[in-house]
Amino acid sequence: MKLFITGSDGFIGRELVSQCQEQGIEIVGADLAEGFDIRSKEIADVIPEGVDAVIHLAGLSNDTICKNRGYDCFDMNVLGTLNLVEAAAQKKAKQFIFASTEWVYDNCNAEEVKNEESVINIANHTSEYALSKLVSEANLRQKYQNGFCPVTILRFGIVCGTTGEKKSAVESLFLSVKEKDEVSVGSLKTGRCFIHVSDIALGIIKSIGLNGFNIINLAGDKLITLRDIVEISKKILNKNPKITEVNPNNISVRNISNKKAKEMLGWFPEITIDAWLQNLNSSLK
Repeated sequence: MKLFITGSDGFIGRELVSQCQEQGIEIVGADLAEGFDIRSKEIADVIPEGVDAVIHLAGLSNDTICKNRGYDCFDMNVLGTLNLVEAAAQKKAKQFIFASTEWVYDNCNAEEVKNEESVINIANHTSEYALSKLVSEANLRQKYQNGFCPVTILRFGIVCGTTGEKKSAVESLFLSVKEKDEVSVGSLKTGRCFIHVSDIALGIIKSIGLNGFNIINLAGDKLITLRDIVEISKKILNKNPKITEVNPNNISVRNISNKKAKEMLGWFPEITIDAWLQNLNSSLK
């Protein structure tokens, strides 16, 4: 098996490359940090002929980066993806795997679990990042319907598992409990189905070889609130800082189902938030 991975030097890309190497999967990686730009027509030159899958992780990867940068966001995330699709078709790739996001779901709350069949109203979105992913999903569906290779869209939950500079809410809150006497949060009821980066990489690998056009959520097993993270952190660290809610009524929740991934891919998240924070604490000692 041979894979072509964009964003191979990013947070998820590095973990994916590591797992592929452990399994003996041959990889060709491309990353902007190494001079590869998905918007360049020359990207086709580095894609192997007949590659088993193009795995597209590259792009502006979160809402903060894209905020008020609509042109840059669409230039990279939408036009860059279309350019890569053309290159993949030229090299007769057997599958195209696209990294999307749970951000595409609208009108989210704790009571409603969103799945791949949930109706999405694009008019409800104000996030340039979410819009860029939705447009690319639609473009990929159209390309597949017009003869492009099998397409797998993976909607990632909020990914944790980093000890580096770019931390998720999980690591940031844990370190605040560890280091501060008083911790401020927006609303303790805010929650996500957080997912560890190693489980994301495993889900990507398990999606290789799917036929047809598929949209699959890769998210954690359950909704984890900021209150949950605080309580887990306090228990692990044996600390009890003062917790202040800055805006308790500003509750943001996305409750995402991973049932389809379990049924279709045989994929199950292996690392819980508790286990990850225990491991993080050990690594910081």
